[in-house]
Amino acid sequence: MSGIYIHIPFCKQACHYCDFHFSTSMKKKGELVDAICTELMLRKDELQTTIQTIYFGGGTPSLLTSEELQQIMDSVYANYTVAESPEITLEANPDDLTEATILQLSNSYINRLSIGVQSFFEVDLTFMNRAHNATEALESIKNATRYFDNISIDLIYGVPGMTLQRWQQNLEISFSLKVPHLSCYALTVEPKTALANFIEKGIVPPVDDALAKQHYELLLKETAKAGFENYEFSNFSKPGYHSQNNTAYWQGKPYIGIGPSAHSYDGNTRSWNVNNNSKYIKSIQEGTLPQERETLSVTDKYNEFIMTGLRTKWGVSLEKIETDFGKKYREYLLEQAAIDLSEGLLTLQNNTLKVTPKGKFLSDGIAANLFLVNLES
Repeated sequence: MSGIYIHIPFCKQACHYCDFHFSTSMKKKGELVDAICTELMLRKDELQTTIQTIYFGGGTPSLLTSEELQQIMDSVYANYTVAESPEITLEANPDDLTEATILQLSNSYINRLSIGVQSFFEVDLTFMNRAHNATEALESIKNATRYFDNISIDLIYGVPGMTLQRWQQNLEISFSLKVPHLSCYALTVEPKTALANFIEKGIVPPVDDALAKQHYELLLKETAKAGFENYEFSNFSKPGYHSQNNTAYWQGKPYIGIGPSAHSYDGNTRSWNVNNNSKYIKSIQEGTLPQERETLSVTDKYNEFIMTGLRTKWGVSLEKIETDFGKKYREYLLEQAAIDLSEGLLTLQNNTLKVTPKGKFLSDGIAANLFLVNLES
């Protein structure tokens, strides 16, 4: 299976924590949609397998009109072999999801919504500089559930000033809305963002890792009680509602990224488009892909397999390590894992390494202990 990721680089306003590529000017939206369709055509021979997932990310894809979404989807279907029942996700902000818009989307190719709620509390939304308010967050989901079965909502924890009680209330509201999928992320301070600048100037307090850990532990407990499976570190799903797009990414399936700043992966190389809308449009109009590319070494692939595997419920198969990379990698992995195994942060069962509940919040650090090596010689 393969997937297509389509980056829509427009937002109404800049969230204080975001470092993704976007523009708050819509002047080039029509040109950029045309360029996305052209790029889809130019790259039609890159994926020879059936397309199972199509994901509109951003930015804010819900800023596209129904006609623009239809134009892009028509280009996908004209140039690729698409599965009979693909998962087609649109990231959307609550303020864009009027009932009329949701109805239009339900009559389009889109069959899954990922709604960027982040919090149901005004104080948090103001802190993050979100474009929607708490009322719009609630109403958008209530309306969406009337027309869509497959809905995910994003929440952010570890926000300065967010008490355990307020975080629990965010979760309880989510459960009451009957959405089958949650993506929950710790607030991260990225360089050159407004949040980083505010912290540096002392305008807001720094992010508290201890608080984020408390929030995450509460998240694990409450989602389990509510019948969600934590199938990847940040993702929680009711049975049958895993994100097929994200699961394919964690399992190393090939995908192409369309649009400015979008990344692609074919199993051996990674490529990424220029993160500038004007340069992207100009290059595509000239028939040239505005890409940079790197070929992954065996060690690169091993490191990525460890990183993604330890974040998921499937863990890291020692058998696959030996099959794909060689016996010395398997031996090295076991040697490096010995301390974390002895401390109860990792477990080894059925020839598979998995992070334990005790080690889950530390999974990225545990993964780092297992790679950063060069065994190719």
